[in-house]
Amino acid sequence: MRVFLTGASGGIGSAVLPELLSGGHEVVALVRSDASAEAVTAAGATALRGDLTDSDSLRAGAEQADGVIHLAFNNDFTNIQKSITEETVAIETFGSALKGSGKPFVVASGTPFVPGRTSTEDDPMAVDGPMGGRGRNAQAVLDLAQEGVRSATVRLPRSVHAADGRFGFASFLVATAQRTGVSGFVRDGSQRWPAVHRLDAARLFRLVLENGAPGTVAHAVADEGDTMLSLAEIIGRRLGLPVEAVPAESFGFLGTIFALDQPSSSVVTREKFDWQPTPPRAFSKTSRTGSIPPERTGLNRPHAAGSS
Repeated sequence: MRVFLTGASGGIGSAVLPELLSGGHEVVALVRSDASAEAVTAAGATALRGDLTDSDSLRAGAEQADGVIHLAFNNDFTNIQKSITEETVAIETFGSALKGSGKPFVVASGTPFVPGRTSTEDDPMAVDGPMGGRGRNAQAVLDLAQEGVRSATVRLPRSVHAADGRFGFASFLVATAQRTGVSGFVRDGSQRWPAVHRLDAARLFRLVLENGAPGTVAHAVADEGDTMLSLAEIIGRRLGLPVEAVPAESFGFLGTIFALDQPSSSVVTREKFDWQPTPPRAFSKTSRTGSIPPERTGLNRPHAAGSS
């Protein structure tokens, strides 16, 4: 299959790219810079210059491919609404190009928060709040199933970890700790974040591309929930900083999200796609004691962290 991939040089995309190639697929990757073009070419893909605001490149990439995986997102937490708007325009462009084609269109989204219980693949994404636009975008992709597109969303958990990388929320915890001199957690830190290793997530993206039915929702969750306190403790140990409760406002608008208990399940996904995450399974026990192995957060070195 000829696959058009956005975000190929990012934290998740750089794992999805070799996963696709090793699965026998040909990959055309959207790139914004010479450095990204060199990286994806060296990995074995073909580079297509453009960005999420370049509708012509997005349309050309989609029309010339047998399927699309859209991972690119500008994680600029200082102007998240601009990033969401760019994503909206890109999804609308892809939808227009793919309608009636029967081609797979797989996008990344996030696991939902459901008060009082573990979320599942059947739960809808939130469409309100600071990240509500991403929920609306994910639903727009699923709605394309009624327009002749084999559309799917792979929901990533709050923590997507790796030995060396900066991917979203856990990286934000690290950056905040480095800036303030405190590895902080909100409330009592008992609120849980689901987690997955990025290589397991990458494999699921390939499986959904190959086998997902129209309107598929998959959860890339290996651990249903690890406490924010345990994350703060490993960050504090690796950075040599005190671990303390801090006001939610310390994390800006993300503080309201960090304060929520948001475990998530992948039971349906594992059965449907025969997907079994491969990292150690003892995390649920270690998270209660705060002794999370460094590779589970990406903090093998003081400057590195991983999350979704």
